[in-house]
Amino acid sequence: MLRRMCNLYTSKVTGAEIARAFEAREPAFDFTGDKDLYPKSLAPVVRDTGEGRVVEMMRWGFPPPAAARAPVTNVRNLASPFWRTTLGRPDRRCLVPVTKFCEWEGEAGSKIKRWFAIPSRPVFAFAGVWRPTEGDPAFAFLTCEPNPIVAPIHPKAMPVILHEDDYAGWLSGEFAQACALATPYPSQLMTVS
Repeated sequence: MLRRMCNLYTSKVTGAEIARAFEAREPAFDFTGDKDLYPKSLAPVVRDTGEGRVVEMMRWGFPPPAAARAPVTNVRNLASPFWRTTLGRPDRRCLVPVTKFCEWEGEAGSKIKRWFAIPSRPVFAFAGVWRPTEGDPAFAFLTCEPNPIVAPIHPKAMPVILHEDDYAGWLSGEFAQACALATPYPSQLMTVS
């Protein structure tokens, strides 16, 4: 089942700062992180080329399956044929640099933004996947069960936030090892505002 959630985040760092944080080559493009990122936005991702990590701009949202109209931005069902081929290829996994992400709270017409961050990590990463498309390459990121800080606001899911020690495992691990990383991030390490 594909579930839409977390359709707003920020990456308020420069391309050079992303490269340093993720041990990647500095990008040849300028990225200032001055805009909120919504589906269809161009955003930086980090991937491993086999010769080191690079920072590249990709469009957020996989082209939809035939029955859908909107881009698919979140990966919930890791066994789905829609995702399994991509997840099974380490060269199609990526890190999505994030400074905070948003979930909406309240009733329709009066919803407010609630921002989640990790104070000890000014920039962190969602576990992402990418694929080439006609035009810009596309990316999406994994979601999992929400932790206790996210669940009261969004009880269905939260993004898979990787621990720094898990970056290499996500980018190069076997399918089962990589999917095992799709767990809720510890809520005691997060804040919400």
